[in-house]
Amino acid sequence: MKSLRLFMLAVLPLGYATASAQDLSAQPSIWATQPDMAAFEKIETDHLAAAQRAIDILSAVKAPRTVDNTLVPFDEAVREIDSANDFASLMIQVHHDAAFRDRATVMVNKASSAQVALSLNQDVYQALAHLDVSAADAATRYYVQRQLLEFRLSGVDRDEPTRTRLKKLNDALTDEQSTFSRNISDDQRSVVATAAQLQGLPQDYIEHHKPGADGKIRITTAYPDFYPVMKFAKSEDLRRRLLVEFMNRAYPQNAPVLKRMMGSRYEIATLLGFSSWADYYAKDKMIGSGANIAAFINELDATTHPIAARETHMMLDEKRKVHPGATEILEYENWYYPEIVRRAKYDFDSQSVRPYFPYKQVKQGILDTAAKLFHVTFRAVPDAPAWDPAIETWNVFDNGRQIGRFYLDMHPRPGKYTHAAMFAVLDGVRGKQLPEAALICNFPAPTADDPGLMEVDDVATFFHEFGHLMHHILGGQQRWAGVSGITMETDFVEAPSQMLEELIRSPAVLATFARDYKSGKPIPAELVTRMNRAEAFRRAIFVSRNNGFAALSYDVFKTKPENVDVEKAEVADTRRYTTIAPMPGEHFYASFDHLAGYSSAYYTYMWDKVIAIDFYAQFDSGNPFAGDTPMRYRRLVLEPGGSMSANDLVKSFLGRPQNTVAFKRWLSEEFADSPAQFKRTSENANQAK
Repeated sequence: MKSLRLFMLAVLPLGYATASAQDLSAQPSIWATQPDMAAFEKIETDHLAAAQRAIDILSAVKAPRTVDNTLVPFDEAVREIDSANDFASLMIQVHHDAAFRDRATVMVNKASSAQVALSLNQDVYQALAHLDVSAADAATRYYVQRQLLEFRLSGVDRDEPTRTRLKKLNDALTDEQSTFSRNISDDQRSVVATAAQLQGLPQDYIEHHKPGADGKIRITTAYPDFYPVMKFAKSEDLRRRLLVEFMNRAYPQNAPVLKRMMGSRYEIATLLGFSSWADYYAKDKMIGSGANIAAFINELDATTHPIAARETHMMLDEKRKVHPGATEILEYENWYYPEIVRRAKYDFDSQSVRPYFPYKQVKQGILDTAAKLFHVTFRAVPDAPAWDPAIETWNVFDNGRQIGRFYLDMHPRPGKYTHAAMFAVLDGVRGKQLPEAALICNFPAPTADDPGLMEVDDVATFFHEFGHLMHHILGGQQRWAGVSGITMETDFVEAPSQMLEELIRSPAVLATFARDYKSGKPIPAELVTRMNRAEAFRRAIFVSRNNGFAALSYDVFKTKPENVDVEKAEVADTRRYTTIAPMPGEHFYASFDHLAGYSSAYYTYMWDKVIAIDFYAQFDSGNPFAGDTPMRYRRLVLEPGGSMSANDLVKSFLGRPQNTVAFKRWLSEEFADSPAQFKRTSENANQAK
């Protein structure tokens, strides 16, 4: 994800000298110096000082404005500020030392303040506005056009008192966002369970959750602990108690932080002439306006709700076998009963595929899949220094030429970011700097005695985040840092990641790496067919739940803060857009990290799901590697990065604007007469052309 730079990372180590165009492979690791706190702060300060020097050079130009004397130093300032901001943002999320994370928060504030100051610098704005780019290439023209829009949206053309107030508000907002996210990362909770309450869970899970010295079994809210319990534990009491803790992470501490964030954003928007933050924040997105967000949410609801209701009734039928007269599925049952339905109706137990997904095997399988699909090569860098001994460093090559680097931080530890995300490390600049990225995930850690078996959803998540990574690396071969990688409309960046996660459904892809970790036998095609049919069940509930989250993110920021009761909005949106009953006493919004990052734009996930399914419909359903579609996708979707409008990028690949034909088929696939692996062809998706 790349919504706000708050969640990204980038750094050039102390003493870094820009590599030549012929020797970019000499670019050192971001952690080559293993900096202590003092060295870290010097790195940050040096980046910000370099950015200011570039701004001074730009401002001192007296001759006519040219790309070389104006846009080049501007882009250098952008690159340096991003480097400082993103490195500090990473440290907030992954460093083991809380004091270091505190200092990183301070540095994020400084770097973000520099970003805001640049966005409000009228001299720089006027310099770009008077830059003649009529003879420049299309990417350069688009970059300048896009930057001028962003300058105006920052308030650069307002009077001095307004600009001063905007800077103060943006500085406060940066601190509020950082605090909101930190509170979530720092608040890992747990519940106590008995051995009997672990009944139904996989044996390897039980073996890793033995009683402590006090005789108690503790289950945490970390993902590897949480999801197996919610899906498999027969104990309703355990599932309910664990969900309450999960849904109350960072509560109550984030309640006042969110209120302050809402106030800062509303005042920023109204100072710039918008009626709400949602309207303001949508202005530079594909969707265009807050009204269009509301319309999309309602359109998706009309498409999804009838199918979600049917899925919910199927779960209720199973629940009534245990609880006669039950009338609703509660939140803590929303993972458990789908598993019951899948076993009863589709003869599929999701535990049956876990032996085919040991972590190391999945990792290599995803690397091999991406290499084959995108025609690249990955090479590990042994013993490379990083922020934790568990981190892996990999270089990316295209026809023997290094084009990027990435880091894998894949298992949970105290104080670490608790979800799964791709963090941009460096924005690629052609001939100057390789793009870099890091995957920060929380999958089961393999040991000498445990292969770290993964759930199907874990594997899909791995594919998803690797889709972000490939987008950033392949799109990071630009002339300008400001349009590199996933620096683009933020309501497009989830499309490539969601497209890649569809590969989990391909028998051809799974056949390349899904093998039983004991026998080495490949996953049977018949089991994949049953898995896909079962996986299609609950899609509509999944979409409607995400649509409810999108509605909450919109409702929180669509009006004056004093008009919003966040707790009531959470309950109302859950009941309106989903078929799952909310639980009393939960405060999900406090741990809804996207309220800090995506803010009112959580609709992005489902907006991009529609695009992603449309994209995947262009591939050969029997063999996604076949034909010229993979390279067309790489060239037309991933490689442009942010150098062109996302709407134009979509049209370039599809030959038309996106539509919902493929999405509607995907959504209702479980109830179709044909098998789950429906034929995906470009002709099907192009019927609405």
